[in-house]
Amino acid sequence: MAAGKTAASWLAGELTTCWAQALEGMTGEKPVVQWAPVTGPAPDGIEWWEQPYSFPAGAIVYAGTTGANAVELGGKVLEAAGVEASPEDARGTYLETLNQALSGLGQALTARLRKEVACTAGKNCPAPGPAASGLAAITITLTGQSPIELLASFNPEMIGVLEPESESVKQVAAAAGSAALPPAAGAPAPPAAPLGPPRTMDLLYDVELPVSVSFGRAQLPLKDVIKLTSGSIVELNRSVTEPVEIIVNNCVIARGEVVVIEGNYGVRIDQIISRQERLRTLK
Repeated sequence: MAAGKTAASWLAGELTTCWAQALEGMTGEKPVVQWAPVTGPAPDGIEWWEQPYSFPAGAIVYAGTTGANAVELGGKVLEAAGVEASPEDARGTYLETLNQALSGLGQALTARLRKEVACTAGKNCPAPGPAASGLAAITITLTGQSPIELLASFNPEMIGVLEPESESVKQVAAAAGSAALPPAAGAPAPPAAPLGPPRTMDLLYDVELPVSVSFGRAQLPLKDVIKLTSGSIVELNRSVTEPVEIIVNNCVIARGEVVVIEGNYGVRIDQIISRQERLRTLK
């Protein structure tokens, strides 16, 4: 039970941080965001959003607030962009901000689990069942606005992947602990290990890392983003002759040119980025 509480606390804390980052990026203001555990069931009148994740199988985060809070928070975001919007637009903006926060949680899980964790298709849902745990209240306060309370909860699959140490972590810890033990008195010294990579490196070779290719970027005011529709064209900051960037874990590691291999896109690497430049491109 204690481990479960620790996992739920970590998830709630990371989601709170992601909410703060999403709101700061959309409003230009750093909000006051904090969370606290909730005892007892969730109150009535909450509009819940069910967000599944790609790993582990069946992992879901539930997030919700009242309809009035959703409109107020989304309206504040639109107000910061200089847009006057209807309650429906404000509600849609709230969901967009929520999705950004939940995507950020996926990135935090990717970094912790060393396996890509991404949001899949979410949807509105009833209140989470009794199996969900770690109910947390996230309070957001923006300038000139009363505190807004959001709720979050996590299903057993999401809690479970964080409770036990993975077998690989246990093996690494055991190997490190054994290496630190001095030989017993009078015992012959163990033979010297052969030169080469440490044995524990074998445990890392199968770690999967997300690799993406960036064709370019663009910065648009929120009011222009809201106007995007099917057929809209967004101009990127890279010409067709410039190489594309290959990104691993949010760090540019190489540049290359786009090729087509048996009907699939690929990238031919032309340049490996130096360590110093990788640090400058880290996002």
